[in-house]
Amino acid sequence: MCGNMLMKEYRICMPLTVEEQTSKLGKSCCPQNILCYRKSMELLPIHNYRIYSCSFLPKFSIHIETKYEDNKGSNDNIFDNEAKDLDREVCFIDIACDEIPERYYKESEDPKYFKSEKTGRGLLKEGWRETQEPIMCSYKLVSVKFEVWGLQTRVEQFVHKVVRDILLIGHRQAFAWVDEWYDMTMDEVREYERATQEATNKKIGIFPPAISISNISLPFSIRSAPSSAPSTPLSTDAPEFLAVPKDRPRKKSAPETLTLPDPDKKAL
Repeated sequence: MCGNMLMKEYRICMPLTVEEQTSKLGKSCCPQNILCYRKSMELLPIHNYRIYSCSFLPKFSIHIETKYEDNKGSNDNIFDNEAKDLDREVCFIDIACDEIPERYYKESEDPKYFKSEKTGRGLLKEGWRETQEPIMCSYKLVSVKFEVWGLQTRVEQFVHKVVRDILLIGHRQAFAWVDEWYDMTMDEVREYERATQEATNKKIGIFPPAISISNISLPFSIRSAPSSAPSTPLSTDAPEFLAVPKDRPRKKSAPETLTLPDPDKKAL
């Protein structure tokens, strides 16, 4: 029914600490364009709230509230607001064992085969969350709303599937790239984010428009009518295509009247 939204809580465990996740890894980059708008509120280093919307779909929005804790995803009351009373599905995402779309798979980013040289963490096997130290969990409360009758359920379910794939792939990459950012200073992290965003924008094709549009003042005679319209004749004579050919005989407007003999004269 329109007016409701599909809400899911995702829990993604990582072989990191909250401090490493929030102070070293930095914020994820979201390429901005005219179709996607992101509003982010960084309330605390361990809590943020984001809203994604589209300029051409005013009835579509994605709300993502995120919190981080040093645990295995065992906190069922981390969202201590009215949202915890709403009906929602809890989904655990395993960065090592969950399947990802084949086109996004890279062995170098697979936590089952990757081992960090700087931290010694990696080679995650099934059940790793029970034995891994350190470990932290990223809790994400995701609400998708698409208020269009007849399409709402299908679209919201599809968006959640895409969001889940993005979270899975993104967190796998975050851990697989740990040696690249683990020793960075905050300034280096910001520069790394900037370079990553530029590379991402270039890859997906976000460029300035190649065609420039300028306003040119035109003469009044040209501005008075569209260019495709026939030009206005300068004389008062009818245009040639409306004129009647001179050598064509005119047709009479009515048939000729038949003259009948007078019956009185015939009798005489």
